[in-house]
Amino acid sequence: MPPTQVEASLEAKASAVPPGTLRHSCLVAAKRFKSTWAELGKLLVKVRNGAEYEAWGHESFEAYCAKELHIRKATADKLTRSYNFLEKHEPRAVKSEDFGERAPAFEVIEVLAGAEERGQLSADEYRAIRDTIWSPERPTSELKRDLQERFPRPAPPPPREDLALRRLAGFARKLHQELSACRRVPKAVAERAGALAEDVEELAARARGGEDGD
Repeated sequence: MPPTQVEASLEAKASAVPPGTLRHSCLVAAKRFKSTWAELGKLLVKVRNGAEYEAWGHESFEAYCAKELHIRKATADKLTRSYNFLEKHEPRAVKSEDFGERAPAFEVIEVLAGAEERGQLSADEYRAIRDTIWSPERPTSELKRDLQERFPRPAPPPPREDLALRRLAGFARKLHQELSACRRVPKAVAERAGALAEDVEELAARARGGEDGD
């Protein structure tokens, strides 16, 4: 199978960087990201903590990941957070030569790292489930689902009332415009939609004024 555009770009950049350097290792690991996420996470932590990206011509860690490794900020954050989780709980394992190949699936560690960050996972709880995490017998999707049920993310807070009304006002105004532009819609129907849009816009304005006054 021919390499993808991203893989070709990473390979070209790697060929222009001295082998054995941290920068070269990052490029190679990024190309093998799916199978060696832990290796890449470990390298990215070094790059970020040492601000190595500055010497490579990048103004920030995020810019380096995006422009050179083709990795989004959210992905880089998940990789470094997940590696830091393993480094904290498995200090001996992360120093082993085959750590990249033996590390648990990225999707699994990402769930645990998030749970710990939210205060849902203690060191004792990790030790209780450790053998399950490091066992290759269970499918990753099944293990991830079980952990997500055990350590659920909290429900997102409801949107502010004024923001919700502004969004609804936008929908109402768009409906009025669409009805007005349609020849098969009676003028009276479009006018009622326009009046509805005005009412919702007034409610949104009142709610916004109330928020500003708090």
